[in-house]
Amino acid sequence: MASEGVELVAGLEDLAVMGFVEVLAHLPFFWRLERRLARILDSGAVDLVLPVDYPGFNLRMARRAHAGGIPVLYYIAPQVWAWKPRRAARLARHADHVAVILPFEEEIFLREGGRATFVGHPLLERDEGVPGREDFCRAHGLDAARPVLALLPGSRRQELDRHLELFVAAASRVRQRSPDVQPVLAAAPSVPIARLEATGLTVTTGTRALLRHATAALVKSGTGTLETALEETPFVTVYRTHPLTFALARRLVRVDHVALANLVAGERIVPELLQGDATPEGLAAALAPLLDEGGDERRAMVLRLRTVRERLGTPGAAGRVADLAVELLGRGSAVPDPADR
Repeated sequence: MASEGVELVAGLEDLAVMGFVEVLAHLPFFWRLERRLARILDSGAVDLVLPVDYPGFNLRMARRAHAGGIPVLYYIAPQVWAWKPRRAARLARHADHVAVILPFEEEIFLREGGRATFVGHPLLERDEGVPGREDFCRAHGLDAARPVLALLPGSRRQELDRHLELFVAAASRVRQRSPDVQPVLAAAPSVPIARLEATGLTVTTGTRALLRHATAALVKSGTGTLETALEETPFVTVYRTHPLTFALARRLVRVDHVALANLVAGERIVPELLQGDATPEGLAAALAPLLDEGGDERRAMVLRLRTVRERLGTPGAAGRVADLAVELLGRGSAVPDPADR
């Protein structure tokens, strides 16, 4: 957004906090940010509010905008199907339109009386070029004839704190079993690459190319599981968080799967190793059959991953959201609801 000329009030590094316990230390920052944005909304200079994901904060901003008569187009809705289902009714009431990226979400908000459109998933419209296997391996000092293990430990610093050492240890166990395997760490733009390079493993910023050419992958739960599924790369999902956060999540979350790829497919396509089950030995054991390129288990997973792509719609999500924004701007201000003040 910054590269496209958007004026940032707060950057991603300030906002990238996940969990229950983890957010407590950042509350003063969020209170200050909310007051600042409230002043901007009350200034009369805003014609449309487009919250993107980030529900704990953005739902409050959507409510304030709606109360002030400012149209709200909410893009990437809260995961009400996982927890806090009452948010669906709140969002249906406070958003003029909800643009959802998972196929089963549209009906949830329509059922609550809101306006919602399944726009497709933004991952489908990426157009960056991906080098061929030979070029990718040559650029990273890899042997194109040997299997590659992709490691995606996360895009936030707190995720690296929980996952990086675990992923490196798992890769070491894999190599003890299969010395030919070449582990490669994916570096998200939001994390310091030097921290990954300090592990001694090969590091790349070309995550999509890595996934395309990898034999198998170890992926932190999140959007990365969809990225990996779209490349039809067999993988194992893992997630660790603060023990108290995990305990609360087990009581509050209402889904059978954690990986988005499994949720979209509606079944357990890929293994999920969470919290105490996520050990180097356990991860290496789960990856072993997926690194066997001629194995039945790997072949079966590839076939099942194709259903994920089929269910994510067609490319063009950004354009569809832009069309909805233009429509709302043309309609002008919403009518404030006194009950929302």
